[in-house]
Amino acid sequence: MEITYHGGDGCPLHAISIGSGPPLVLLHGGGPDHHSLIPLAERLADRYNVILPDVRGYGRSVCTDPARHTWTQYSDDVAALLDHLGFQRAFVGGTGLGATITQRTSLGYPDRVRAAILISVEDIEDDEAKQAEIAFMDAFAERVRTDGIEAAWAPVLPGLAPVIGALVRDAIPRSDPASIAAAAAIGHDRSFRSVDELAAITTPTLVFPGMDERHPTALAEHAARVMPNGRLAPVSLSDTLRTAEDLADAFASAIRRFLVEHQDY
Repeated sequence: MEITYHGGDGCPLHAISIGSGPPLVLLHGGGPDHHSLIPLAERLADRYNVILPDVRGYGRSVCTDPARHTWTQYSDDVAALLDHLGFQRAFVGGTGLGATITQRTSLGYPDRVRAAILISVEDIEDDEAKQAEIAFMDAFAERVRTDGIEAAWAPVLPGLAPVIGALVRDAIPRSDPASIAAAAAIGHDRSFRSVDELAAITTPTLVFPGMDERHPTALAEHAARVMPNGRLAPVSLSDTLRTAEDLADAFASAIRRFLVEHQDY
């Protein structure tokens, strides 16, 4: 089912839903769009109403104003989606950027997240590293504006997990360049200042580690320990995962067991 809704700022946003049952919102990473999570959704759709938004800035959720790309706005968009669909609470999860949005939603709207799933958790930078991240994202945005999305990603993809690179490449033809450039402004916002801030997330949370510099394994392991109800998943990203189907095959069973465990939370 196709879904059109609006963020709190009136921005038109888009999503699809697959299956029926308790709602499960899955948010894609930075670069891909909702298509990257369709295979995973299909493996869970027999028991859940899986909702796949295009995060603002990506896919059909075009947003070309850099000022509208903040972590607070992204988490507000999740709440707006739930409001639009008439759900007070939902399971929420995501990959990369989507995992950070899930964390921020668990903090900002703790009564609306039944349980959380974090796949390939993004790094949390110290002050020096944050300045480097801002410069990195600004340079990326400038390459998008001058040379296009594919050229902007070219120097970045070799350092990422193979599956992330594949999902990014797949989404490029469906992406609006001005919107992608604007979305890079999220680099100027700060999700968290330290991993210790995650101790405030009391939502039951399943953590799948990433494997590259932008999604460090040790960070995910630390996060799972810091969150009072955090748990490290039995599998993580690896070089053997190459496609969205591979990701779904690797993670669906662990996600299903976790969701069943917290069905009545």
